[in-house]
Amino acid sequence: MKELILVKYAPEIFLKGLNRGKFEKKLRDNIGKKLEGIKVEFIHDSGRYFIKTDEVEESIKRISKVFGISEVCLVKELEIDLNSIEEAVLEKVKEAKEKTFKIVTNRANKKFELNSMEVSRKVGGYVLDNYDGEINVDVNNPELLINIEIRNNYSYIWSNKDITKAAAGLPYGMNGSTMLMLSGGIDSPVAGYLMAKRGVEVNCVYYHSHPYTSERAKEKVKDLAKILAEYTEKINLYIVPFTEIQMDIIDKCREDELTIIMRRFMMRIACKLADKFGIDSVSTGESIGQVASQTMDGLIVSDACSDRPVFRPLIATDKIDIMEIARKIGTYETSILPYEDCCTIFVPKHPKTNPKLDKIKKEEEKLNVDELVEKSIENIEIVTF
Repeated sequence: MKELILVKYAPEIFLKGLNRGKFEKKLRDNIGKKLEGIKVEFIHDSGRYFIKTDEVEESIKRISKVFGISEVCLVKELEIDLNSIEEAVLEKVKEAKEKTFKIVTNRANKKFELNSMEVSRKVGGYVLDNYDGEINVDVNNPELLINIEIRNNYSYIWSNKDITKAAAGLPYGMNGSTMLMLSGGIDSPVAGYLMAKRGVEVNCVYYHSHPYTSERAKEKVKDLAKILAEYTEKINLYIVPFTEIQMDIIDKCREDELTIIMRRFMMRIACKLADKFGIDSVSTGESIGQVASQTMDGLIVSDACSDRPVFRPLIATDKIDIMEIARKIGTYETSILPYEDCCTIFVPKHPKTNPKLDKIKKEEEKLNVDELVEKSIENIEIVTF
């Protein structure tokens, strides 16, 4: 009896029709990259992927962060023999020490003499007759759910105790690329995670206002990018010097329009970097109405200087839900570290919440916009995780 890792695709992949093979190949490649450094053997059995390795725990930990996988199960591989299955299931029940159980069988091998229902009844009866203790069948809400699969070459068993929920979504890298505006806050890392979950390759841009933002603030953003990289193949973080732009805006523009003009510069820089590095879109962690710059008017004015699609996966999500996702993916504790970012240092007392594009453009005429953007891009720092 061998232990293997069963990798279950996210259900959405099975709906891709003629393109399904491309998604499966990409997913297989992504799993291989995630397991680099670990000796593994891939086994394909009638639409199922199994992985054999001596480093089971570490492999499951890594695979569970691969987008396109719904569950990772630690399974026992057996010969296609009813007696072997019965003994293995009884052992599983003894290990779990629960009071109720249910058996679900999938007989993919139609040559096996019993159908799925008959296998479940036979094995369940064997457990009831041979278990030394109190246990009952509960078909509606069992404490222990045991799965049996009888396939062409082997049979497999596992229980709900052997399942690790995975990231789901679509294979990373199947749906273009985006430049994520990554701050040190809670929202933008979650936005990046959700874009990656839909198969979008994520790159990040961070605006650093030295000396007003500290090196600790920069390291915090690097740490967030590093956490996101656990779910992706790699992440490029582009660190942009932003102090000169902010000081020029403060010196020459209306105080109540500082925030929206600053956001427009960020958008221009993100688009320039996206163009330079062949990235398809821009993404932000904005949620409509959350702060003054994220009103409908503010977002419209900000988008007006973009030359490519701008995605906001959190646009209709409230803060509580965003925080819950941040905790789930492991970015929350880093995001709440009390290090300032460039968006919070120079916030006007009464920022304009209903900016008009023509007036903002008029205000920007006081600035040498193109020169400021180009100068900031010339001095970027690139870090890869």
